[in-house]
Amino acid sequence: MDISQENMKKNLVGDCAQNNVFFQAVQEVLYSISPLLNSDDKYNRYAILERLIVPDRVIKFKISWLDDNNNIRVNTGYRVQFNNALGPYKGGLRFHPSVNEGILKFLAFEQILKNSLTGLPIGGAKGGSDFDPKGKSDFEIMKFCSAFMTELHKYIGPRIDVPAGDIGVGAREIGYLFGEYKKITSSYDGVLTGKPYMFGGSLMRPEATGYGVVYFTQKMLELEKKESLVGKICAVSGAGKVALHVIEKLLQIGAIPVTCSDSRGMIYDRRGVDLPLLKELKLQNRASLERYLEFHPDAKYTPVSDYEDGERAVWNIQCYAAFPCATQNELSEADAKNLITNGCVSVSEGANMPSTHEAIDSFLNHNICFAPAKAANAGGVAVSEFEMSQNASMQRWDFDKIDEKLKLIMEQICKRVALTAKDYGVEGNYVDGANIAGFKKVADAMIAEGI
Repeated sequence: MDISQENMKKNLVGDCAQNNVFFQAVQEVLYSISPLLNSDDKYNRYAILERLIVPDRVIKFKISWLDDNNNIRVNTGYRVQFNNALGPYKGGLRFHPSVNEGILKFLAFEQILKNSLTGLPIGGAKGGSDFDPKGKSDFEIMKFCSAFMTELHKYIGPRIDVPAGDIGVGAREIGYLFGEYKKITSSYDGVLTGKPYMFGGSLMRPEATGYGVVYFTQKMLELEKKESLVGKICAVSGAGKVALHVIEKLLQIGAIPVTCSDSRGMIYDRRGVDLPLLKELKLQNRASLERYLEFHPDAKYTPVSDYEDGERAVWNIQCYAAFPCATQNELSEADAKNLITNGCVSVSEGANMPSTHEAIDSFLNHNICFAPAKAANAGGVAVSEFEMSQNASMQRWDFDKIDEKLKLIMEQICKRVALTAKDYGVEGNYVDGANIAGFKKVADAMIAEGI
């Protein structure tokens, strides 16, 4: 591809030094879209690549707040508004100690293409803080959210930037953030999604990402002429909202999810995991999965300390389909080889970029049906846009309507990705298909609106 390599390197080096996940995400896209770039010189002439890898703006601010002992605490807040060629900036807020500018740029960059694939009018952004909600009281979380919104409100709006939740930011945090936004602006705008239902939140937002992953996988297996998930053993990592709702939807369609995991270890229950118990442990009590054995002593718990070097126990069982739903780069090349050896046919990413580049190569080289995150987990942002639409029209949609629209969008994304891959000579490669389809729509919009 004939682009300015020096400028590309200059724009990426800083991020690589701070956090290489942004470089990893950009590199994957650059390799994937080469068939498109080779077929049309306009993307080079308009310097789309150089323009796309640099955010429109990165906002960084100090957050000072009082804890329950009236001690002053200080955290750092961010909002990366990456690209709004297709619509208002849209992407979650993450409260976690690991948050920094590099990881948010990675997430925001991925969000651009993910949002593009939905076909909905939304751009890409991400934000958050290194604040850790764990161990904090409700009042401390409320005070932090108020202080965070005092700074963030200057940069967001229903036609400017509409944040949502992410890791560490659920309905409680969104409620506090929205309440502070109303106090500051005296405006009842749909400026946040994932809100509690009583003040404009959408039904099915908690389930959307997990359900969407399963809907995408069902369609992908159908298009690739593979057997359905019904009656098949499935491995799932994670124990957050995405993982729990992947498990829930798998059970609803008649599949058999047998694993889940958290930061301390993993559960394997060959009969199928007990979802009500998992929800009680993780959503209500925030307890370790080790307590699962108190209720199901026949299950097996493997602590992290027992994991083999470079491998995760959750990927070392026989399964038909795998759903990595924990965190980025959790599934290594060694894990991929274990899945392939154990007869896995399909891998669908529920988390953001949970598979390493080497793992993805292994899946593609062995003709595994591989659904990348930017396509497979787009259900969450799709339902967030549904919430924006409901807020704008002052309407409420019922659960069945939202579920039907979500299933349709995920099937359309899957078909669009598959057809794009076929059109550009990489049939069956959903990674390249997703990157090309998502990039092309954003790039064409950028060209149409000028510099």
